[in-house]
Amino acid sequence: MTRFLIRRAGLGLITLWLLSVGVFLGAQVLPGNPARAILGQDAAPAAVAQLNSQLGYDRPLLERYFDWLGGVLTGDFGTSYLYQSSAGDLIATALGNSLKLGLFAVVLIVPLSLAGGVFAALHRGRFADKAITFGGMVVSVLPEFVTGIVLLLVLGIWWPVLPITATAPAGAGPLEELKYLVLPALALMAGLFGYIARVARAGTIEVLDADSTRTATVKGLPRRQVIRRHVLRNALLPSITVTATQIGYMVGGLVVIERLFNYQGLGLLIFNAAQRKDFPLLQGAVLIVGALYIVLTLLADVVQAVVNPRVRAQVTGR
Repeated sequence: MTRFLIRRAGLGLITLWLLSVGVFLGAQVLPGNPARAILGQDAAPAAVAQLNSQLGYDRPLLERYFDWLGGVLTGDFGTSYLYQSSAGDLIATALGNSLKLGLFAVVLIVPLSLAGGVFAALHRGRFADKAITFGGMVVSVLPEFVTGIVLLLVLGIWWPVLPITATAPAGAGPLEELKYLVLPALALMAGLFGYIARVARAGTIEVLDADSTRTATVKGLPRRQVIRRHVLRNALLPSITVTATQIGYMVGGLVVIERLFNYQGLGLLIFNAAQRKDFPLLQGAVLIVGALYIVLTLLADVVQAVVNPRVRAQVTGR
């Protein structure tokens, strides 16, 4: 397991370094001029050229990359052009907001999706299976902004039981903050339920059809015991990786939801930084999202290796 963790961590670091190269180069080829974006379209060319020089854009590309990477490794993400403050502080605040919304949505959706997928598999071919599968497919293909707008209209305007914004007022307590997150969390749940439920259903059916499960049933073990001991533990393993990647998505990919519900998360921060050519903020935020994906995937692999003896045997070579 130690060798496995070291190997995966090493691959994760290499992936993160490649991501840093891609993020930096991608930011450089974005159309537009950073100084022009800061000073405005009516700024004099001399002032634009002077600001570009102050920002270091007249230096060689490789030199600028290593300066930026060295700062990131020491926790210095630079200064935001747009907000004129520490990019690291802005990213940390937005990341905290996104984690709050993402984890709240995960706590709601994961148990519901897994239970729905397992229930559908245990009733394969029946009405419950078809209803869960078809219903999950329908809500999964709907764009997030459509689901969000419907929820805003129904639960925020026509039947005003929930706030239409996700940002709680200053001084609000934890329960009050969660109330403001319910609508965006429901919009996320609608999109992810069908996906996670289908994975859980497929895993459950695979284990139900396995020889070990049939043997346990033939031996006379009660159905509940067979499901609890032989089915659930192995059936839900594929959902671990799926859930981990979805957490990463919900932290860094919620631009539509955050814009719709006026929530200052990491996705909206990345969108604004790209739109305004705020390269320090853009590069740092995207790199943090990539690092989060890598960490979550590594944790999912570790959980699978610990829970599943077959995966552990492959990892340890025993």
